[in-house]
Amino acid sequence: MKDLKLTVRINKPIAEVFEFTTNPNNTAKWIDSVEGERADTFPPKIGTKYENWDSSGKVNQYVVTKYEPSKVFQLDATHQEYKVRYIYTLISESETELEYYEWSESGQLHAPFMQEILDKLKEVMESPALKEN
Repeated sequence: MKDLKLTVRINKPIAEVFEFTTNPNNTAKWIDSVEGERADTFPPKIGTKYENWDSSGKVNQYVVTKYEPSKVFQLDATHQEYKVRYIYTLISESETELEYYEWSESGQLHAPFMQEILDKLKEVMESPALKEN
């Protein structure tokens, strides 16, 4: 098994971080490799299906397997043994720690997240321009 764990602190309330990171309309704003994403229901729940694609048209499909608002959000890939879990921790009323954990039950992680992706999430969420969107 191969795994990776990263964390970032974001100066936003936990509910706002949770909503932003689970909303498929926001994924391409902070993950450069994702061109677009959609979900079959929003807000999500256990069983919600997500689909994202990159600029080459490669499609990845996931299903929500853990969902506790402002606590945990987990996606399992539908065609490989890959999982990703977001854990949200309240630091203060205006600060949240997000832990990103991804793992593969067998084999290697093909395109593991890098800290720069979570740093971009922080930058996007803390930007004054976010309030305008």
